[in-house]
Amino acid sequence: PVFAGMNGSAIQNFSCVIYNISFMNCTWQAGRDAPADTQYFLYWQNSREHNVMECELYIKDENGRNTGCRFKNVKIKNNRAYFWVNGSSKDSPSQFYDEYIQLYKIEILTPPLNVTVNCTKAPEGCLITWKPPHTSHLGKTDCFLYEISIQNK
Repeated sequence: PVFAGMNGSAIQNFSCVIYNISFMNCTWQAGRDAPADTQYFLYWQNSREHNVMECELYIKDENGRNTGCRFKNVKIKNNRAYFWVNGSSKDSPSQFYDEYIQLYKIEILTPPLNVTVNCTKAPEGCLITWKPPHTSHLGKTDCFLYEISIQNK
């Protein structure tokens, strides 16, 4: 589809990250040729079964222009989520930007839970145990890979 707007007015460097299980931040930069008064608005849809939502809490730059959004209560579904940003200045609309993102790929996992270390003088050495981190989307614990770094002091 063709969207109205001046060339170079669409946002750039769009990225999102999910952290602390259910929080998501998305950020972007204004289009390189966007007029100074261009204001941007972010919308997203978690999957086709969910409603379209506009950002509730925008992150603003020093000029009051929206350059990001904070979300809470984000749930990761199996399908990809659809994001789009449009905007306008007093003179014209900006070019449209959209992207599909698989949310599990942008999640920063919390550390493993209940890490314990029991060491003995026996030849077996140390037993290290833990539980998988909390996440909003996985019920399977066999999807996690772990790496242990042991440093002698």
